[in-house]
Amino acid sequence: MDWLLALGGLGVGAVVGLTGMGGGALMTPMLVIFFGVDPVTAVSSDLVVSLVMKPFGAGVHAKEGTVNYGLVKWLCLGSVPSAFAGVLLLNAIGGDDVSAIVKRYLGYALVMAATSMVVRHEINRRRGMHLAVDGAQHALRVRPIPTLFIGIVGGLIVGMTSVGSGSLIIVLLLLLYPSLAAGQLVGTDLVQAVPLVGAAALGHMLFGHVEFGIATSLMVGAIPGVLIGARISSRAPDHIIRPILVFVLLASGAKLLEAPNELILGFLGLGAAVGAALLVRSLVLGRDVAAAEAALPPG
Repeated sequence: MDWLLALGGLGVGAVVGLTGMGGGALMTPMLVIFFGVDPVTAVSSDLVVSLVMKPFGAGVHAKEGTVNYGLVKWLCLGSVPSAFAGVLLLNAIGGDDVSAIVKRYLGYALVMAATSMVVRHEINRRRGMHLAVDGAQHALRVRPIPTLFIGIVGGLIVGMTSVGSGSLIIVLLLLLYPSLAAGQLVGTDLVQAVPLVGAAALGHMLFGHVEFGIATSLMVGAIPGVLIGARISSRAPDHIIRPILVFVLLASGAKLLEAPNELILGFLGLGAAVGAALLVRSLVLGRDVAAAEAALPPG
């Protein structure tokens, strides 16, 4: 048991539970850079850890009712077969160069997505059209064909790079369903990611190299981390979760673009600080409102 690995798993697990993303984009580089793990082993081990970790976070969201199973169905129909196909394709074409190219363009996409979230939020705020509505899950009209396509693209990239089961699919879902509440977005993504990551992990166990000692150490920290993060994201309002999503997107994109580790840690630190500040503000305002209501005369 490596307790430093377990501590790293705790941090990554909390990010995954809170935002639905960051697993492959953060855990694989962490293993390679800070622990000197071979890249192929890191990718394969990361997928196995995600396969065990994500059902715990998905279970919390399922219990809280923040999962849109209509979206899950169409995403999985596309992602599961394409994830396994991505592993086969990567091994057939000798994938290091292809994987590096895919990761670089995915990095650009994540940075652009984070920027677009900020711009869209500001435009909606100025127009008085903020779309964070609790219960949007029940009124959402599922679009089967575009959702199936998101699953196919996301699955293929996950199979080839181990990255994207959360970050890429969340970005595409945000573009297709801008009114989907953040908690429901995270819950839906965590549930659909379980069979997706399972298919990719199976492919890597057949063709790659999983180091189960590393995977076990990571799981010791990742499982409680993802439970804590999922509990927060399933109950926290959108105005707290969405800024954290932006910073994790920026950190993931920066890592894929091989930015300095200090920049990546800075994005994650800012995300944690902003989220904590918004949570404290929300609690204080809620307490003040409750006190004001209690002071009103009866009737």
